[in-house]
Amino acid sequence: MADHHTDDNDGGDHEGSLPDERALRTAIGRLRVKPGSDLVLAKRATDGDFGMSKEQALARLTETRARIDVLQQRLYAESRRSVLLVVQAMDAAGKDGTIRNVLTGLNPAGIRVSSFKAPGGPEAQHDYLWRVHQQCPSRGDIAVFNRSHYEDVLVVRVKQFVPEAVWRRRYAHIRHFEQLLGDEGTTVVKVFLHVSKDEQARRFQERLDDPEKRWKFRAGDLDDRALWPEFQSAYQDAINETSTDDAPWYVVPADSNSRRNMAVGEILRATLERLDPQIPEPEAGLDGVKVV
Repeated sequence: MADHHTDDNDGGDHEGSLPDERALRTAIGRLRVKPGSDLVLAKRATDGDFGMSKEQALARLTETRARIDVLQQRLYAESRRSVLLVVQAMDAAGKDGTIRNVLTGLNPAGIRVSSFKAPGGPEAQHDYLWRVHQQCPSRGDIAVFNRSHYEDVLVVRVKQFVPEAVWRRRYAHIRHFEQLLGDEGTTVVKVFLHVSKDEQARRFQERLDDPEKRWKFRAGDLDDRALWPEFQSAYQDAINETSTDDAPWYVVPADSNSRRNMAVGEILRATLERLDPQIPEPEAGLDGVKVV
């Protein structure tokens, strides 16, 4: 792997300037799962570096965040449309770190991050999408799901919490749900942080060995790790079943933190640029007004 053991080294020699804009956008575009393409996760890289060193990826993310900041302010001011970014991954792939690094510095008034754990209380008394719909973004906002409605075709499948007939029909539910969001003005974009099993082991061990990080580890993580093939199959099927033109999946290499964060930033930036939100026209009669 290019970044085995640490993300503090470059993972290769990438001297000189960053890849040009067209080359980078082409590389990011290849992460997208086209409808009907029959994704095979085992054939997707976990250690892609996009031709960048760690330092170059960090510099690009800084530039991209500044652009996202401008676009987010315009989206908030326009207040007609919204964006939902869904982040899914195996444990230790870096969901929290990705969200933190990509959204740092943005206006918190227009950002909401939601995390979905096992349903309880009123949530358990409704259909599985009930609690999810309530956390979808308001007009003008960007919402991020740190885990999501996809847990209901992933963990419930692997752990056999429901029969196959139940989780299998949910693919159609999810496609229709995301189509509803799109029809009503919410652009849905989904990223799967694709980490290798070896890198997950390294990160788990790092958590165990560091007193400041041990709280992140739970014994059940090893139980889930033992089900790695089953989870990979569940993710592969979910992505193939629900990657659509209007709500696409991107499979992002996640063995390198810096390149992972940069790639997700690029995906969010490109999504906002396609929306091209516009600042509303100012109130009439303001020309020549002096504040005294």
